[in-house]
Amino acid sequence: MSPALDWARSLGATFGPPQPGDYRAVAEDFLVDEALDFAPEGHGEHLWLRIEKRGQTTLDVVNMLARLCDVTPRDIGYSGMKDRLAVTRQWLSVHLPGRDAPEPLEERLAALGTRVLERARHPRKLKRGVHRSNRFSLRLSGDAVAADDFSARWQALCASGVPNYFGPQRFGAGGRNLERVQALFARGWRKREDRQGMLLSSARSFLFNELLNARVKTGCWATPLDGDTLMLEGTQSIFTAEHANAELCRRAAELDLHPAGPLWGTGMPVDFESAASAQRFEVGLKQAHPMLCDGIEQAGAKCARRALRLRLGEPEFVPLDTGVRLSFSLPKGSFATAVLRELIAHPDFAPLSVG
Repeated sequence: MSPALDWARSLGATFGPPQPGDYRAVAEDFLVDEALDFAPEGHGEHLWLRIEKRGQTTLDVVNMLARLCDVTPRDIGYSGMKDRLAVTRQWLSVHLPGRDAPEPLEERLAALGTRVLERARHPRKLKRGVHRSNRFSLRLSGDAVAADDFSARWQALCASGVPNYFGPQRFGAGGRNLERVQALFARGWRKREDRQGMLLSSARSFLFNELLNARVKTGCWATPLDGDTLMLEGTQSIFTAEHANAELCRRAAELDLHPAGPLWGTGMPVDFESAASAQRFEVGLKQAHPMLCDGIEQAGAKCARRALRLRLGEPEFVPLDTGVRLSFSLPKGSFATAVLRELIAHPDFAPLSVG
């Protein structure tokens, strides 16, 4: 495994490394609003609550709701996990067949730091990963924001997109999830030792970041290569391009489609004899990290694809007296920290020594 989690920035070749900055001095500096593609129907066994929380994780609120509504945490549904050190808005659902929520539920939640913004009934539980996107509004400050090139860096990200790295939180404090997964794979992955699949996910995220890092370093992370899997912007639709022709390169330059890298698993179409440019990166990943690749396959995870690039949705730049506020939308599963690490240096994005 790589000795450090130290992945290349796309803006490094043009601007050099960013200067120090801060992005979360207080919770109000980091605002997140989860967006669904649908609205509750207004009837059914599940009470849906759109909440605003601060200083709490999503699971903290799940446990609070379970206690106040006299249900188990399994009866609570949510789509995405949201940060603790932030002000975040999201929907949750509570299974309450044939009964109303205890009163005064909203007042009790408010006293515990969670505000109910909307409530409605729906026939089904809220499932993981069904939201469309997250809207971020972030206040940045420090030397990086005052630098002459800060606005140019931001405009470059808006025009060309952002490497879709998994954020450092995916790897645990100090990257320890990766140390744990190496030990787990060494003795053979068992579900009872990784019930939520967190360690398996960390391994797949690490491999994805490694491949993306290799393509950023060679300047082809946003450009289709022969044999690439390509993903259409705003969808999960993918297709394989035998040849990266001029039309595909034009559409990539317009952010209409993106190269997609592997979330490693069974069914990986790795051809060690292939001359296709894109395949060479995947072959290299297998050769560099055979234990991780084999461990993931033996655990039965199926191969999937993730876009190598993010397009910032409806980006906004607002100067402040003490810094700047940046707003943008990202598709579900993407990390605002992937954007921020291109703009500021911060201890959260410092290289981590692993294993």
